[in-house]
Amino acid sequence: MVKEECKALLDALSKVTACYRHMVLTIGGTSDSQNLREELKKTRQKAQELAVANRNKLTTALRDKTVSKEDKAEFERLWVLFSTCMEILEIDMRRALELGQEFPLNVPKKPLIQTGMSGGTSGVAARAMSVQNMKYEADNNIDVVDLKDLENEINQVGEMMYEMEMKVNVPQWTVEAKQDPGAELKSTISVGASSIGMIEVEENKSFCDINKVLAGIIFTAVLLIAIILAVCVAKLS
Repeated sequence: MVKEECKALLDALSKVTACYRHMVLTIGGTSDSQNLREELKKTRQKAQELAVANRNKLTTALRDKTVSKEDKAEFERLWVLFSTCMEILEIDMRRALELGQEFPLNVPKKPLIQTGMSGGTSGVAARAMSVQNMKYEADNNIDVVDLKDLENEINQVGEMMYEMEMKVNVPQWTVEAKQDPGAELKSTISVGASSIGMIEVEENKSFCDINKVLAGIIFTAVLLIAIILAVCVAKLS
């Protein structure tokens, strides 16, 4: 039961972290706005809430002496995945801070990055927050106030990661993966990949056939030229 709860929390954290990264990349772009800054704030706070719940569950499970060897190995694997999610979240939070400082919304003269992309990010934020529609309640100066909060939250995430390492010692190189690299992607693209593979095989076959025909024509032409030259030389002699 605890293992399933940890997996569910980790899955939710992974999705929210991925949504946060997607939105961070739009800071300073043509989709940047006050709503985006509020979406970023709510999404990262959601990620931190899930991270705390994840940490508490996994820490308790890994420090439990009655856990079987197989379950402990699984909890250690989940711990490594959780640590990786936290590292990614911290990196993206630092990127959001740098971009937010570089492209403040309250300075209209500051040129934004013309990425060529258009459209809002409310759909991504709604998926991260598990709601149908986002509600916006922030003040106009959210980009200024939020940068201070973001800086403090980055420090909190760093402290939490340090405490995790102190409480539970799980070296990443000692944890073995249960699947081959990219195995989780194979099931989702197997149908498409097989059809594409068939097309590529057919194309390769036809390409090889054309090469064989061209090689045969060239060889025949060279042979005919050699025969004609031999006949001419025989007549001249």
